[in-house]
Amino acid sequence: MPQRVKKDLLKSPRGTRDLFGDELSRFDFIRSRFGEIASYYGFQKIQTPHIEHSDLFTASLGEATDIVEKQMYTFRTRGGDQLTLRPEGTIPAVRAYFENGMQAWPQPVMLYYSGSYFRHESPQRGRFREFGQVGLEVLGDSDAIADATVIRVADLAIKEMGISAQLELNTLGDKECRPGYRKELSNYYRKHFNYLCKDCKRRFKENPLRLLDCKENSCLELKKNAPQMLEYVCKECKDHFKAVLDFMDSLEIPYLLNPYLVRGLDYYTRTVFEFVATLGGKEGQAENAAEKVERLEVGGGGRYDYLAEILAGKSLPAAGCALGVDRLSEVLREGGVVPPTEEAKVFLIQLGDVAKRKSLALVEEFRKAGLRLAQSLAKDSIRGQLRVADKLGVEYSIILGQKEAMDGTVILRDMSSGIQETLPLPKLIERLKNKIYPK
Repeated sequence: MPQRVKKDLLKSPRGTRDLFGDELSRFDFIRSRFGEIASYYGFQKIQTPHIEHSDLFTASLGEATDIVEKQMYTFRTRGGDQLTLRPEGTIPAVRAYFENGMQAWPQPVMLYYSGSYFRHESPQRGRFREFGQVGLEVLGDSDAIADATVIRVADLAIKEMGISAQLELNTLGDKECRPGYRKELSNYYRKHFNYLCKDCKRRFKENPLRLLDCKENSCLELKKNAPQMLEYVCKECKDHFKAVLDFMDSLEIPYLLNPYLVRGLDYYTRTVFEFVATLGGKEGQAENAAEKVERLEVGGGGRYDYLAEILAGKSLPAAGCALGVDRLSEVLREGGVVPPTEEAKVFLIQLGDVAKRKSLALVEEFRKAGLRLAQSLAKDSIRGQLRVADKLGVEYSIILGQKEAMDGTVILRDMSSGIQETLPLPKLIERLKNKIYPK
């Protein structure tokens, strides 16, 4: 006898879950709406492997980032390769750009993607160890319009999902002006070193910019008085950022300047941005509802002009962003949103072996005609099938019994009035189309 599986093994691993029903409908809705808009704006879909060489991420994300320090799922294969489950989508896209000779394509190359990504972090609301992302990359364009295009498409997608999110913007300067800011930032935090959290004390020596991204309360308090990058950027970076803001104004996209926004990855330069939604604090709640309002970052991105130099030793100005599907779904769920789906208006009832054998062929005729048809072919009794039809709330039922199957006819039943008529099979679909979609 085979050994029985332990009960704990019948649970999905921590930080993962099964998607079905309304939640999967929301996921499909988000990915579909994002893909429609991205495609219209000229982005081409790309699908990269779930696994990549580990050094691809450690070299480009930065050793002091949380992803590299704590969150990557890394393993060694039997052949000795060190591989990592992809924790984000930009680096694989840039790798694919060079591997597939996209530098020979008309520039810029505009890509979008959708899939699962993996980070070993503490599961919490809207955050999982396997999570969904949709993203955009504009590769090979240094102009501010690339930044604006990415923001524009992301903003449209979020809005057309029925979600309200605040756009926050900042600039990180470039390799010419950022060192001066890093020096000032280091001087500031050196004076308050003892008040930093354990992780930030370690990050202080490697990359002081990471301190601005910390969520610990003590570090958040220190950040309030830290130097602001906007005061140190060079003229070229300031002009670039102003051009991005001018695009936002012309597109009438509201934004908030956040001088301490840095994002969590080392490869960003110049423009960085985030979309922030809020959960909780609805009207009619208790007076302390404001205390329960939760900021939820549903997406973000920026410019990364130096990433290709790290990966390939080549220049490739670029901008991109990613939206978190799990978090967008959470916002939709709290708002009670169930994405619209085309429900079947017709139910097929079959009775007897001959009718059952003909049922699958009839289902295919409906599929080709573009009419959704529900059925329960595993059930044999007319009562049980009518019960399912009533539960689905269909407008019409088709009854195919032994006699009808032999005669090449069906009974069409109006579920609200109970009126029935017998029709030849070849006329059934045309009659239903006229009833459901009258001209």
